[in-house]
Amino acid sequence: MSIHQAVINWQRAPHESEAKTYSRNHRITLNGGQQVKVSASEEFKGDPNCADPEQLFISSVASCHMLFFLAIADFQGYQVDSYEDNPVGYLESNDRKGKEMTRIELSPRITFRGDKVPDQKTISRIHTNAHKNCFIRNSITTEVTVNQV
Repeated sequence: MSIHQAVINWQRAPHESEAKTYSRNHRITLNGGQQVKVSASEEFKGDPNCADPEQLFISSVASCHMLFFLAIADFQGYQVDSYEDNPVGYLESNDRKGKEMTRIELSPRITFRGDKVPDQKTISRIHTNAHKNCFIRNSITTEVTVNQV
């Protein structure tokens, strides 16, 4: 078992453009002291210059998938030279009259180096195993798909 923590800090301040409400801006402090400026998404009166929880959510899924992909590829003797993804999450209405992140699409672009380069079938198999093992994906009900570019 491992334990993961963060610190969330918000202080009341006026909203930058709407006098009748408050600023959604806050700060998340992570293990190494890194600070992330966060706000609600712009459509919920947030600051477009900050990360929003939905972006952080889809980023955590994509990052977890990537880390498992890298580990599996390395274990199988493949050297990944670069890995880039632009995950897209869909916040949609649900049956309970609320919203939820219904699906996330990953679209990783991967380059390899060295003499041993996997074919498409092997890359698909590595993605499948990464998908099955990703801790974050295993913790959510959101549908996650991997579009191989």
